[in-house]
Amino acid sequence: MLHISCINAQYGPYGPAGALTILIDKTVGKPIGQTKGGLVSLDYVDNLSVSDYKFRPGQEIFFQLKVKNTSGVSLSNVTVKDYVPSYLEPIEGPGSFDEGSRIITINAGNFAVDEEKVYVMKMKVFSQDKLPADKGLFCLVNKADASTNGVYDDDTSQFCIEKEVIAAEKVPSAGPEMGVLILAGELTVLGLGVMLRKMTH
Repeated sequence: MLHISCINAQYGPYGPAGALTILIDKTVGKPIGQTKGGLVSLDYVDNLSVSDYKFRPGQEIFFQLKVKNTSGVSLSNVTVKDYVPSYLEPIEGPGSFDEGSRIITINAGNFAVDEEKVYVMKMKVFSQDKLPADKGLFCLVNKADASTNGVYDDDTSQFCIEKEVIAAEKVPSAGPEMGVLILAGELTVLGLGVMLRKMTH
Protein backbone atom coordinates (compact mmCIF):
# COMPACT_ATOMS: atom_id res chain seq x y z
CA MET A 1 0.00 0.00 0.00
CA LEU A 2 2.82 2.36 0.79
CA HIS A 3 4.32 1.59 -2.61
CA ILE A 4 1.05 2.40 -4.40
CA SER A 5 0.69 5.61 -2.44
CA CYS A 6 4.16 6.64 -3.55
CA ILE A 7 3.31 6.05 -7.21
CA ASN A 8 0.09 8.03 -6.96
CA ALA A 9 2.03 10.93 -5.50
CA GLN A 10 3.78 11.32 -8.87
CA TYR A 11 0.48 12.40 -10.39
CA GLY A 12 0.55 15.78 -8.71
CA PRO A 13 1.22 19.24 -10.15
CA TYR A 14 4.31 17.99 -12.07
CA GLY A 15 2.91 14.62 -13.19
CA PRO A 16 0.65 13.81 -16.18
CA ALA A 17 -2.40 15.38 -14.52
CA GLY A 18 -0.66 18.75 -14.18
CA ALA A 19 2.14 18.46 -16.74
CA LEU A 20 3.78 21.68 -17.90
CA THR A 21 3.47 21.89 -21.67
CA ILE A 22 3.96 24.52 -24.33
CA LEU A 23 3.11 24.50 -28.05
CA ILE A 24 4.81 26.34 -30.90
CA ASP A 25 3.48 26.46 -34.47
CA LYS A 26 5.82 27.67 -37.24
CA THR A 27 4.33 28.67 -40.62
CA VAL A 28 5.49 30.42 -43.79
CA GLY A 29 3.49 33.07 -45.67
CA LYS A 30 2.41 32.00 -49.14
CA PRO A 31 1.61 35.06 -51.34
CA ILE A 32 -1.88 34.70 -52.80
CA GLY A 33 -2.36 38.10 -54.40
CA GLN A 34 -2.43 41.81 -53.67
CA THR A 35 -4.99 43.83 -51.75
CA LYS A 36 -6.56 47.03 -53.08
CA GLY A 37 -3.90 48.99 -51.24
CA GLY A 38 -1.14 47.14 -53.07
CA LEU A 39 -0.17 45.00 -50.08
CA VAL A 40 0.57 41.32 -50.62
CA SER A 41 -2.03 38.99 -49.13
CA LEU A 42 -0.58 35.95 -47.38
CA ASP A 43 -1.83 32.49 -46.52
CA TYR A 44 0.27 31.00 -43.71
CA VAL A 45 0.93 27.31 -44.31
CA ASP A 46 3.05 24.64 -42.59
CA ASN A 47 5.24 23.84 -45.60
CA LEU A 48 5.80 24.71 -49.25
CA SER A 49 7.20 22.00 -51.54
CA VAL A 50 8.85 22.26 -54.98
CA SER A 51 5.40 21.92 -56.56
CA ASP A 52 4.06 24.90 -54.55
CA TYR A 53 4.86 28.60 -54.60
CA LYS A 54 8.60 29.30 -54.95
CA PHE A 55 10.42 32.42 -53.78
CA ARG A 56 12.84 34.39 -55.97
CA PRO A 57 16.20 36.07 -55.25
CA GLY A 58 15.70 39.33 -53.37
CA GLN A 59 12.08 38.51 -52.48
CA GLU A 60 10.69 39.05 -48.98
CA ILE A 61 9.40 36.07 -46.97
CA PHE A 62 7.12 36.27 -43.94
CA PHE A 63 7.10 33.69 -41.16
CA GLN A 64 4.61 33.39 -38.31
CA LEU A 65 5.17 31.91 -34.87
CA LYS A 66 2.30 30.98 -32.57
CA VAL A 67 3.31 30.12 -29.02
CA LYS A 68 0.69 28.81 -26.58
CA ASN A 69 0.74 27.72 -22.97
CA THR A 70 -1.09 24.39 -23.00
CA SER A 71 -0.43 23.75 -19.29
CA GLY A 72 -2.94 23.92 -16.50
CA VAL A 73 -0.78 26.54 -14.77
CA SER A 74 0.94 29.73 -15.88
CA LEU A 75 4.45 29.68 -17.36
CA SER A 76 7.14 32.29 -16.77
CA ASN A 77 10.26 33.44 -18.59
CA VAL A 78 9.49 31.71 -21.88
CA THR A 79 12.23 31.97 -24.50
CA VAL A 80 11.47 31.62 -28.20
CA LYS A 81 14.25 30.95 -30.71
CA ASP A 82 14.12 31.06 -34.49
CA TYR A 83 16.95 29.41 -36.41
CA VAL A 84 17.33 31.49 -39.57
CA PRO A 85 18.19 29.30 -42.59
CA SER A 86 21.08 30.00 -44.93
CA TYR A 87 20.51 32.51 -47.75
CA LEU A 88 17.96 34.52 -45.72
CA GLU A 89 18.45 37.93 -44.12
CA PRO A 90 16.16 39.00 -41.23
CA ILE A 91 14.66 42.45 -41.87
CA GLU A 92 11.88 43.07 -39.34
CA GLY A 93 10.49 41.30 -36.30
CA PRO A 94 10.76 40.87 -32.56
CA GLY A 95 13.83 39.73 -30.63
CA SER A 96 17.54 40.05 -31.31
CA PHE A 97 19.51 38.41 -34.13
CA ASP A 98 22.94 36.87 -33.58
CA GLU A 99 24.74 36.84 -36.93
CA GLY A 100 27.28 34.26 -35.75
CA SER A 101 24.77 31.60 -34.74
CA ARG A 102 22.03 32.94 -37.06
CA ILE A 103 19.52 32.65 -34.21
CA ILE A 104 16.77 35.15 -33.36
CA THR A 105 16.02 35.11 -29.62
CA ILE A 106 12.73 36.45 -28.25
CA ASN A 107 12.11 36.92 -24.54
CA ALA A 108 8.43 36.01 -24.65
CA GLY A 109 7.86 36.58 -20.93
CA ASN A 110 5.03 35.01 -18.95
CA PHE A 111 2.06 33.02 -20.26
CA ALA A 112 -1.21 32.58 -18.45
CA VAL A 113 -3.14 29.33 -18.83
CA ASP A 114 -4.18 28.90 -22.50
CA GLU A 115 -2.55 32.21 -23.43
CA GLU A 116 -1.22 32.43 -27.00
CA LYS A 117 1.21 34.96 -28.46
CA VAL A 118 1.80 35.48 -32.17
CA TYR A 119 5.02 36.79 -33.72
CA VAL A 120 5.63 37.73 -37.35
CA MET A 121 9.08 37.90 -38.90
CA LYS A 122 10.02 39.40 -42.24
CA MET A 123 13.10 38.08 -44.00
CA LYS A 124 14.63 38.53 -47.43
CA VAL A 125 16.18 36.03 -49.85
CA PHE A 126 19.78 36.76 -50.77
CA SER A 127 20.48 38.25 -54.20
CA GLN A 128 21.14 35.93 -57.14
CA ASP A 129 24.95 36.22 -56.92
CA LYS A 130 24.92 35.07 -53.27
CA LEU A 131 22.89 31.91 -53.90
CA PRO A 132 24.48 28.51 -54.70
CA ALA A 133 25.87 28.51 -58.23
CA ASP A 134 25.15 24.81 -58.73
CA LYS A 135 21.48 24.92 -57.70
CA GLY A 136 18.62 26.39 -59.69
CA LEU A 137 15.90 25.22 -57.31
CA PHE A 138 16.37 24.19 -53.69
CA CYS A 139 14.35 23.99 -50.47
CA LEU A 140 15.23 25.11 -46.93
CA VAL A 141 13.78 24.40 -43.50
CA ASN A 142 13.18 27.09 -40.87
CA LYS A 143 13.09 25.78 -37.29
CA ALA A 144 11.79 27.49 -34.15
CA ASP A 145 11.42 26.40 -30.53
CA ALA A 146 9.93 27.62 -27.24
CA SER A 147 11.21 26.65 -23.80
CA THR A 148 11.18 27.44 -20.08
CA ASN A 149 12.28 25.45 -17.03
CA GLY A 150 12.49 22.10 -18.82
CA VAL A 151 9.34 22.69 -20.88
CA TYR A 152 10.11 22.53 -24.61
CA ASP A 153 8.52 22.30 -28.04
CA ASP A 154 9.75 22.93 -31.58
CA ASP A 155 8.35 23.09 -35.10
CA THR A 156 9.66 23.56 -38.64
CA SER A 157 8.46 25.07 -41.89
CA GLN A 158 9.82 24.34 -45.36
CA PHE A 159 10.00 26.73 -48.31
CA CYS A 160 11.75 26.67 -51.70
CA ILE A 161 13.83 29.16 -53.66
CA GLU A 162 14.10 29.23 -57.45
CA LYS A 163 16.87 31.25 -59.05
CA GLU A 164 16.23 33.46 -62.06
CA VAL A 165 17.23 32.05 -65.43
CA ILE A 166 19.79 34.29 -67.11
CA ALA A 167 19.92 34.00 -70.92
CA ALA A 168 23.35 33.15 -72.34
CA GLU A 169 25.08 35.76 -74.48
CA LYS A 170 24.52 35.27 -78.22
CA VAL A 171 27.56 33.86 -79.99
CA PRO A 172 28.27 35.34 -83.48
CA SER A 173 26.99 32.98 -86.13
CA ALA A 174 29.33 31.26 -88.60
CA GLY A 175 26.55 29.73 -90.67
CA PRO A 176 26.20 29.12 -94.43
CA GLU A 177 25.88 32.82 -95.28
CA MET A 178 29.26 33.50 -93.73
CA GLY A 179 30.77 30.67 -95.76
CA VAL A 180 29.36 32.15 -98.99
CA LEU A 181 30.96 35.50 -98.22
CA ILE A 182 34.32 33.89 -97.54
CA LEU A 183 34.09 31.85 -100.78
CA ALA A 184 33.19 34.95 -102.79
CA GLY A 185 36.18 36.73 -101.34
CA GLU A 186 38.50 33.88 -102.26
CA LEU A 187 37.17 33.80 -105.86
CA THR A 188 37.72 37.54 -106.19
CA VAL A 189 41.32 37.21 -105.07
CA LEU A 190 41.78 34.24 -107.44
CA GLY A 191 40.35 36.23 -110.35
CA LEU A 192 42.61 39.15 -109.55
CA GLY A 193 45.61 36.82 -109.58
CA VAL A 194 44.69 35.54 -113.06
CA MET A 195 44.41 39.12 -114.40
CA LEU A 196 47.81 40.00 -112.99
CA ARG A 197 49.36 37.00 -114.72
CA LYS A 198 47.85 38.05 -118.10
CA MET A 199 49.18 41.56 -117.74
CA THR A 200 52.70 40.33 -117.11
CA HIS A 201 52.79 38.39 -120.42
